[in-house]
Amino acid sequence: MLDLRSDTVTQPTAAMREAMAAAPVGDDVFGDDPTINALQERVAALAGKEAALIASSGTQTNLLALLSHCQRGEEYLVGQEYHTYRYEAGGAAVLGGIVPQPFEIEADGTLDLAAVEKRIKPDDPHFPVTRLLALENTHTGKVISQAYMQQARALVNKHGLNLHLDGARVFNAVVATGESLANLCAPFDSVSICFSKGLGTPIGSVLVGDRDFIKRAHRWRKMLGGGMRQAGIVAAAMDYALDHHVERLADDHANALALAEGLSQLQGIRVEPAQTNMVYVNFESGERARKVSDHLRKQDIVVGAAQRMRLVTHLGIPANAIEHIVTAFRDVLAKVS
Repeated sequence: MLDLRSDTVTQPTAAMREAMAAAPVGDDVFGDDPTINALQERVAALAGKEAALIASSGTQTNLLALLSHCQRGEEYLVGQEYHTYRYEAGGAAVLGGIVPQPFEIEADGTLDLAAVEKRIKPDDPHFPVTRLLALENTHTGKVISQAYMQQARALVNKHGLNLHLDGARVFNAVVATGESLANLCAPFDSVSICFSKGLGTPIGSVLVGDRDFIKRAHRWRKMLGGGMRQAGIVAAAMDYALDHHVERLADDHANALALAEGLSQLQGIRVEPAQTNMVYVNFESGERARKVSDHLRKQDIVVGAAQRMRLVTHLGIPANAIEHIVTAFRDVLAKVS
C-alpha cells in the first residue's frame, strides 16, 4: 500500500520502536520523566529558545501557544488557510475566547503584511485587542523566506505584538534551505514543532519559547487534560527521529520533485511545482478527481479526492515507487472521462 494522503500516515520504524521500549520513564506531571526532560532541553537548544514543552499533537501545541499569548477578547492575525485557523476546529475561539482575524494567503504562502498592518486594531473599546500574528512554515509544502519572516518580526515589534510560528514541518524547511532550526525560529516568540509528520513518530509535538511563556503553556496543558504520565516512550521516539529522520527528509523532497516531474508529463491534469514533500495535482472537476482516487485505490495507491489533490512523500514512499505511481496515474487518466 502506497499512501500519499499525508506524512501523518508514517509508521514508526523497528529501530524507533526499540528506542521507545527501552526508554527510562517517570511521571511527567510531577516532572519526573527523564526522557521527556532531556528531549525538551534538546529541542529548546536546537530551536535557540529558553524552554520547551511536549504535547500530544501539533494542534495542541498551537492551541497552547494561542492561549498563552492571548486573553479572552483579544485577537490573533492569521491566514485563511493556515492550520491554526482552518484545521483546528476553532479551538482558540471556543476554549479561549480568542478572536481570529483571517487574511487571504498569497501564492507563495505568505500574508500581505501591508494588509495585515491595516487590520491591527486601535486601542478602542469597540474592538478586540490585537495581540498576535500567527504564521506557518512550510505552508502547502512551500518554504517561506527568512527575509519575509524578518519583515513580519519588524511589523510586530512596531505594534507591540507577539509572533507565533506553526512549524509543523519546519524541519522540511531546515533541510530545504540549509538553515539551522535556531535561525528559522529566531524571529518568533513561540514555535510549534510537530514530530508525527515527516519525522515519522506516532505521536508528539513540542512548543518552544521563553521560560515565562512555557510556564503559562504548561498550566494550559494541564487545564486541557494534556498532562501525560510515563510518556518517555513518546519522547524517545522523538529523540530517535532527531537523530535519524531529519536529514532523510531530503529523500522525500527528491521523491516529490521526481513525482511532480513525472506527473507534469501527463494529459488532463495540472501539476504545481514542488518545493519540499508535497505535490499538488489539479483536475478539471472534483468528480474526475474522485474517479481517479477510486481507481488508484484498487491498485493499492491511496490519495485524496479533492479537485486540488495533495500527494505527500514520506518514510513510506520509497524512491523506486515513484515511477510506479506515475504509471498508475497515466493509466487511470486514460480510462477516466
